[in-house]
Amino acid sequence: MMNAAFGELGLDWRYLKLPVPAERFEQTVRALSGSGYRGANVTIPHKVSAYNLAGELSDAARAIGAVNTLSFEEGGPIAGDNTDAGGLLDAVAEPVSGTALVMGAGGAARAAAWALAQAGTDVTVWSRTPEHAAELAADLGVRHSERPGPSDLLVNATSVGLRPGDSLEALPLVDTRVVVDLVYGAAPTPVVRWAEERGARVVDGLEVLVRQGARSLAVWTGEEPPVEAMRTAAFRPAV
Repeated sequence: MMNAAFGELGLDWRYLKLPVPAERFEQTVRALSGSGYRGANVTIPHKVSAYNLAGELSDAARAIGAVNTLSFEEGGPIAGDNTDAGGLLDAVAEPVSGTALVMGAGGAARAAAWALAQAGTDVTVWSRTPEHAAELAADLGVRHSERPGPSDLLVNATSVGLRPGDSLEALPLVDTRVVVDLVYGAAPTPVVRWAEERGARVVDGLEVLVRQGARSLAVWTGEEPPVEAMRTAAFRPAV
């Protein structure tokens, strides 16, 4: 997806996967600038570590408490941003209002809850570990519930769907109009199948990935992201 975008923009850049164990995260990130890197995306389980490491934070990253986008400028501090929040709203692609239920209490759930609350939605957070939902809700000034009711928009920010055979029994899948599943894969996830069977509008996790990636690209390059080229590359079947 990113390399397709670089090609569209005529940039001689490369986007590489760098698996990093937690104990080597800070050492690795601090070495990236001197190795020619302009930026990096950060995913599970390093988003809080990236937040703690960044010397300069965007408003979104500071409010959410997690970073998914790092930028490096020679002689300057490591800059941290969170494009998960804006990417979610971009993917929904319609004004959000009314009520929203965010399932989960990790970094992705924090970004989703913050983004939806900032957009004016009445947000409720649910987690399989109730105290985690309560902590997240208190941090962000939203509600939490162990038995949430119907909502206008539902976000799956749990890990359900990452593994084959995952069951939906543990999730409070309520009546809703729009379902956003942050989990994605080669086939529709259990949450997506559930939503489609009920006639809800579905926002696929790959579309959220494309949109947060586009925002990261804009941070690094200052260019308008070629979203369609990124979407085509992201949705292309693996060979």
